[in-house]
Amino acid sequence: MQDPLPPNPQDAAEAASAFSHPHVPPDTTAPYGPHPDQVIDFYAPRHDTPAAPLVVALHGGAWRERYDRGHLTPFVDFLARRGFAVANVEYRRGGLLPRQGGGGTPAAGRWPDTFDDVAAALDALPALVRTHLPTADPRRTVLTGHSAGGHLALWAAARHVLPPTSPWHAPAPVPLRGVVALAPIADFATALALDVCDGAVLQLLGGEGPGGEARAEARVAGADPAALLPTGIATTLVQGRDDVVVPMAVAEAYADAAARAGEPVGFTVLDGVGHFPLIDPAADACAVVAEEIAQLAY
Repeated sequence: MQDPLPPNPQDAAEAASAFSHPHVPPDTTAPYGPHPDQVIDFYAPRHDTPAAPLVVALHGGAWRERYDRGHLTPFVDFLARRGFAVANVEYRRGGLLPRQGGGGTPAAGRWPDTFDDVAAALDALPALVRTHLPTADPRRTVLTGHSAGGHLALWAAARHVLPPTSPWHAPAPVPLRGVVALAPIADFATALALDVCDGAVLQLLGGEGPGGEARAEARVAGADPAALLPTGIATTLVQGRDDVVVPMAVAEAYADAAARAGEPVGFTVLDGVGHFPLIDPAADACAVVAEEIAQLAY
């Protein structure tokens, strides 16, 4: 067995900073389904902003249960303090994979629950926003997500590309000004080749255990954003050049796939930045993210 790689000092320091901020409670929370994880937290703009742009945020954490929307609340509060109305979406994530000898290891995602939830949340959002964020302007909606949430943001914006037989197919594009995907797990072939997040993509697709390879192969076309192009929706990727969690090669592969499909995407690369500063209000990278969102929203 290969020895594990030593911790990356830059990544460890950036993660510690991003996770050091206290959680910021929402102004209101509303369910979009019966499961406890089927909820959306709403944050009104922190100063008087009539017809504020709406940012819909999807958290990361490799689609694993232990990472919930709480760790994204400092970031969504940062956006609210900059005049955005924000919807912070929760969704069902993976529990434990059984292992020999008892216990389990954290699994990435639930099939099909993770996708069911994101689709249902986006479908329910317009009515919920009218009630819980009355100052928001849904005509200026930007979808954003970090890491695994970046994958879900790109996927949710591409539901109209899915075949009509898909349970997640949308008859028309989601009404968005655009998508800002932050270090997204955006190209599954590249992520699998690099074993991003310790096999998270394979687990998300149900690719472990007997028959797993066939299951994953059957599911990948409807789950991989790089396979759902072009979308016709303005898209920007923001990526730290020093990211060792979701390396830049993953976003590059998505951008290349988009270009081949005739749909160039914006691609902002931040030198000297890893994975977590993109959602860390204490980092300059977070201000860059807010500006990218504003460029699409206004």
